[in-house]
Amino acid sequence: MFIKNIVILMMKSLFIILILYDFSYSQHFTFLNTIGKFENASSFYIASNGFIYVTDKSSNEVIQIDTLGNELKDVGGFGWNISQFDEPIDVYADPLSVYISDKNNHRIQRFDRNLNFISQLYTRENKNSEERFGYPLGCVVSNQGDLYILDSENKRIVKFDLFGNFKLNFGGIDAGEFSLNNPKALSIDSKGVIFVADENYLIAFDQFGNGISKSRFDEKINSIEIIFDRMIITTENHLYYINTAVETPEVKKMILDDFSEIRIVSALLFNDKLLILSPNEIFTFRLSSE
Repeated sequence: MFIKNIVILMMKSLFIILILYDFSYSQHFTFLNTIGKFENASSFYIASNGFIYVTDKSSNEVIQIDTLGNELKDVGGFGWNISQFDEPIDVYADPLSVYISDKNNHRIQRFDRNLNFISQLYTRENKNSEERFGYPLGCVVSNQGDLYILDSENKRIVKFDLFGNFKLNFGGIDAGEFSLNNPKALSIDSKGVIFVADENYLIAFDQFGNGISKSRFDEKINSIEIIFDRMIITTENHLYYINTAVETPEVKKMILDDFSEIRIVSALLFNDKLLILSPNEIFTFRLSSE
């Protein structure tokens, strides 16, 4: 079994029990096609309107494509001015905005859905050390508009409100058993639960920064993506699916039928299609009928 313990998520009076199996209960997926062409993709995300956004850390670009793979727009190039990047490492999109974690420029750049620049958030030189972040590895936005940034320099999550005002940070050295050691990715579900991949651990926090659960995998977690409460977790050799919206979520192992090994960067589930990002293209699969 790849996960060592039972996760109990408690949000106010709601208890959600994650039931773990030996993964005999799994989902099988059949290959459909590939879409997109990239130099060295580092992340992707799909908005509710079906636009796919991909960050390419070799070309320092963000690329917008449709579900057929047609490139609609790209923005970027190496630099530190607006709409330029120095290793765009992660992308997150909601219906109105696209957020890029511009890692080596220590900032989050926000664009509209057509990749027109809106604003940026940079706090690394602020006087208040509590609100500083550096080398961001990802960010997510809650339904209330709060922005959560994965601050890899200080190994914590920093929270800002809709207007960019600092609210709090959590997961740092004072978080006890929920202190982050080497965080790599984060995601958020519709209830505002923030999930962080920290080496072999999947750690969950509530919107106030309180630790909820900590679950160990036998492999390091590479990515977490949640679309409409459907979570896809990737490790070096496996993919797992969890529906975080149900009262008793089940961990399901995802099996790719009759397909050669893929170098997986990230994966997500959208409209019953599994999309797997590799460094150079996106592989699409459908759920098998068996």
